[in-house]
Amino acid sequence: MVDSAPNTLRFRDDALVSDPAVTLEAFTDQSNALAVRIEPGEDARDLLPHLDRIRLVEVNFPTFGDGRGYSAARVLREAGYAGELRAVGDVLVDQIAYMKRCGFDAFQPDQPLDAGDVENALTRWPDVYQPTTDERVPIWTLRNGGDHG
Repeated sequence: MVDSAPNTLRFRDDALVSDPAVTLEAFTDQSNALAVRIEPGEDARDLLPHLDRIRLVEVNFPTFGDGRGYSAARVLREAGYAGELRAVGDVLVDQIAYMKRCGFDAFQPDQPLDAGDVENALTRWPDVYQPTTDERVPIWTLRNGGDHG
């Protein structure tokens, strides 16, 4: 975990993207933007034709109960997006592990998170039940003699 900017947690080894994120509408209207911000209700699939040039996608969580950003993350990762995927806004420590499983690799919460609490959240459950973008092998596959990762 790299704390590379104030109140930002990153799980990437590359350089921090400092380009300002533009709105989805502004992004689709210009050819030089490298960072885009998705708001709830916007369709992440609109970015699919542009994945090769995007360095950062911020997904806004205005309230912790708004789960649409999880779907946006998964859509982008399953389509092959390899750039930074940052959850911003009302991001709580209990959500970090689930967000990471959906493909988020950076977090910029409104309120600072305790590093120990984040570590505990990420290591609490050694096994998973569903396959996702993080390539962890589901426990039912392991129990049935499947791939051990």
